[in-house]
Amino acid sequence: MLWRRNPDSSHLTAPRTFVRVFVAESELEPTTAWYEQLLGVERDMVMPYPEKDLALTAVGGFLIIAGSEASLAPFRQTVGTLLVADIGPYERLFQQQGLEFVQPRFRAPVGEGCTVRHPDGTVVEYVHHRPAEHERG
Repeated sequence: MLWRRNPDSSHLTAPRTFVRVFVAESELEPTTAWYEQLLGVERDMVMPYPEKDLALTAVGGFLIIAGSEASLAPFRQTVGTLLVADIGPYERLFQQQGLEFVQPRFRAPVGEGCTVRHPDGTVVEYVHHRPAEHERG
C-alpha cells in the first residue's frame, strides 16, 4: 500500500535530494531499519511499484529501492533522485540546455518525472509527487 507522510511536493521551496540505495527484495526491511537507526528518523514514504517489480522506501535523504537484479538493472545508472515542487520548469530548462533525457517525462503512481544526464555525465531523476486518490482529503 502506498503511504507518504507528505504526498504533495508542490509546497517544496528547495528540492529534497535522495541518495539511491539498491537492495534485494528480502533486504528492504532490514536496510530500512538500519537507516532509521542511523539517522534517528522513521521512514516517511512506502511506495510499491509493481509495474517495475520494485518497492521503494524513503528514510531521510535515502531512497531504498528493492527488487530482483533484473528489475533493478535499468535503474542503477541513476545516482540520485530530486523531489521537486514541479517537474515542468526543470524539464523546460533541460530542453533549453540540450541535455540528454535518459528517460523522458513519465507518469508514475506518485506523480511525474524525467531522468536526465547532466553535463558532467551524472544521471539524476527529477520527480514531483501529487496525492493519489486515497491520499486526498
